[in-house]
Amino acid sequence: MPDTTDPTRLLADECAAEARTFVETVAGVASGAAPESAIPLLLLATSQVQLMGARLGAIADVLPAERFEPDTGPESEVEPLREGIGRLFDGLDSYVDLQDPVTSVEVTSGSLADDLAIITESLTHGLAHHAAGRTTEALWWWQFSYLSAWGERSAMAVRVLHGLLAHVRLDADADEVAEAEFDALHS
Repeated sequence: MPDTTDPTRLLADECAAEARTFVETVAGVASGAAPESAIPLLLLATSQVQLMGARLGAIADVLPAERFEPDTGPESEVEPLREGIGRLFDGLDSYVDLQDPVTSVEVTSGSLADDLAIITESLTHGLAHHAAGRTTEALWWWQFSYLSAWGERSAMAVRVLHGLLAHVRLDADADEVAEAEFDALHS
């Protein structure tokens, strides 16, 4: 049974649960299992994992016990996930972004599939540490990679997914929406 009195262990276990949920959700969506609910599922999962990252960003820097990171074994294979998301969002995957909204007005491009793959890869790496019992190392990895990579990617993914969902829901024909609301209220 896990030690529920150790706050580091408790945080690591909670982060691991959030990371697993995100990875499983993205893998399920990438497999094409539920294309009609892909956008809301990804929006929810990515928003949830942002909360995990915000918690890690709000605490003092986690310092690993060793100077060098222990080997976690082979890296996770995210290319099938990237390809599956790319196919699912064909024609909608690319977006425009700012290089750095704090220091630059330079415009760059991004990809929802790339963002979700980067997040998944970072979370999976931390999960390998957690599964090996290296909770401090897992927290360090998740915190470091949140601040250096997946935090920004998750913020953009949420923005893009929110934009897609808003277009799907708000750009619908007004008569069709009214009929659907009427049917829902009178069924």
